[in-house]
Amino acid sequence: MELFFLCVKIFFARIIDVSIGTTRTMLMVKGKTLFMVILAFFEVFIWFLVAREALITNVESIMIPISYSLGYATGTFIGSYVASTFIKGIVGVQVVVEKENKNLLNSIRKHGYAVSVIDLKDDFEGNKRDMLYFQINHRNLKKLIALIKKYDRNAFIVVNDTKTVQNGFIK
Repeated sequence: MELFFLCVKIFFARIIDVSIGTTRTMLMVKGKTLFMVILAFFEVFIWFLVAREALITNVESIMIPISYSLGYATGTFIGSYVASTFIKGIVGVQVVVEKENKNLLNSIRKHGYAVSVIDLKDDFEGNKRDMLYFQINHRNLKKLIALIKKYDRNAFIVVNDTKTVQNGFIK
């Protein structure tokens, strides 16, 4: 029974500390330094307590490292879910569309998005296209993509996290 409770404690503690670590990493990428430092303290504090208990126990069983590893794997999954759900920011969106798609541009602007249009030329096939460039809040990404797909089902869309934006208009 002692082994069971030890394994359960290790499993859930690893879920917590690894979830914190995954979230902390995402915050670091976003440049959220203060909150990241606070999370780092709790992450290592929990890890230290659990690692110490797992290593100094008198109980010998393969279940201890298995529960430690399963907690780590589960914590990674939960942490990435929590981070992607709650840590939102600004994303850069580049969209390549057919040239002169005025209906799309009018609709995009009507919906309040600021867009820069860059003239593209395909040297291989000679096709002329436009690249639309946006900086938007992540929460608006699905709406923007749906709007673009409504006018151009074959649009080539690239989305990147943006760390810093100065000036301009962000929706």
